Amino acid sequence: MKKLLFPLLLISLKLSAQNAQQIHQKAILIDTHNDVLSNQLITKVDLAKRQGEGNFDLVRAKEGGLDAQIFSIWCGEKYGKGTAFAMANTEIDSLYALIKRNPDKIALVRNSADLQKVVLQKKLAALIGVEGGHMIEDRMDYIDSLAKRGMCYLTLTWNNSTSWATSARDEETKKDSLPHLGLTDYGKQIVKHLNELGVMVDVSHVGERTFYDVLATTSKPVIASHSCVYNLNPFRRNLKDDQLKALAKNGGVVCVNFYSGFVDSTYTPKVTEFFHQHKAGIDSLIKIYNDKDLAFIHMASLYKAESDKLRPPLSMLIHHIDYIAKLIGVDHVGIGSDFDGSESFPLGMDSVADYPKITAELLKLNYTEKDIDKILGGNVMRVLKANTGK
Repeated sequence: MKKLLFPLLLISLKLSAQNAQQIHQKAILIDTHNDVLSNQLITKVDLAKRQGEGNFDLVRAKEGGLDAQIFSIWCGEKYGKGTAFAMANTEIDSLYALIKRNPDKIALVRNSADLQKVVLQKKLAALIGVEGGHMIEDRMDYIDSLAKRGMCYLTLTWNNSTSWATSARDEETKKDSLPHLGLTDYGKQIVKHLNELGVMVDVSHVGERTFYDVLATTSKPVIASHSCVYNLNPFRRNLKDDQLKALAKNGGVVCVNFYSGFVDSTYTPKVTEFFHQHKAGIDSLIKIYNDKDLAFIHMASLYKAESDKLRPPLSMLIHHIDYIAKLIGVDHVGIGSDFDGSESFPLGMDSVADYPKITAELLKLNYTEKDIDKILGGNVMRVLKANTGK
């Protein structure tokens, strides 16, 4: 009898892996946040070809079963009036150029109906998310312009506050010196205008006061495009239980961020020491790239064996997904990797080719195929449709 157990176990594991792969391929997988465009402007790599660095290219996207990617349009707070909107459009231009060069592989979509059509054509559906309200430069007509170009969500703040909305970073570190907390009257007008245009309001990065002001103002479900659970890692960018419950009541969806610093509470002090030890190298890379974040990403890649020791296990990421599903329901959780926007992700999550591992882990936790379909993309499609009307 014992001689039979091992072969039977191997057969069972093989069938389980096959089942996970079938479920994964059948589902429509939507990742709501990837920062590759801002990096690509610096590195000039061809995203249609397999890359040795970074987390995204069209080849690995196909391998990972990625059906739709919301590309982040981002620039830091050094960009302001006269420069931020222009940078947003430059990044959108780069996405348009990628699509023009590869019409058989990728297409721009603006709603869930078009998304599903493109998926049936076996192309990657590309959507646009603008990360940071500073890129509209306090102008409502700039919102209109970005929406016409395909913006499907606006993240109201990045780490920096705007004149009309306060960020999570500033509400925590500058609370006593801020001219206001939350949304101003103009900020509420912006939320309402986004509702009218069918653009999703993204509450990742916003402060807690802004978060609740948004929910009191919006007439449509919102999205947290790349956030994790505060109760598992008490970092200001993560959402507290009451926020998660309020977002579920709104009908929205929280798309879980893969960044090690948001997943694992022990990661930040470890990586801070790592960067301190390699300060000279980072300073050199900053001069090359003129970009601090890209320097951090490249340094982690250069010292991969060392940086890998700092990464949390995949189980920690799955715990954030499972926590949200259990607290507020499986209808309100999605995937928002933040790939290409950070230097570290959980072990095993090296690129967009690795999404099937999430499906396999969820199956081990007894999530049904219907549940997994919702988590991988169904919930985001629901919120997208609720905002656009189609």
